[in-house]
Amino acid sequence: MTGGVNGRLLPWTGDEGKPCFLVTDGTGPLSRLADTVEHVQLEMALGLLDHAADLLADERATAAQLRFTLARMCEALTDVHRIAVSRGARLPAPEGNRWPDL
Repeated sequence: MTGGVNGRLLPWTGDEGKPCFLVTDGTGPLSRLADTVEHVQLEMALGLLDHAADLLADERATAAQLRFTLARMCEALTDVHRIAVSRGARLPAPEGNRWPDL
């Protein structure tokens, strides 16, 4: 978190693309809305992955179609990254403050 604020990074941005945070215990209506938005964003990313796979398998796909799909994939990856950062920040610190080797 920035500025020493402990809160949940929301799955959307505010004005000028700045991150939005919610200070909460995780049970209120804004937390539930954020959970719903995250779910929709993740489902849309999965759908986009399926579409991209189909498009890549289609030898008739045009450069414009591929560029459009890549732009949407960049947006989806940004959403998924924001969700991962938000959820990761809410995990308890590993014992010994060290992440396990993957």
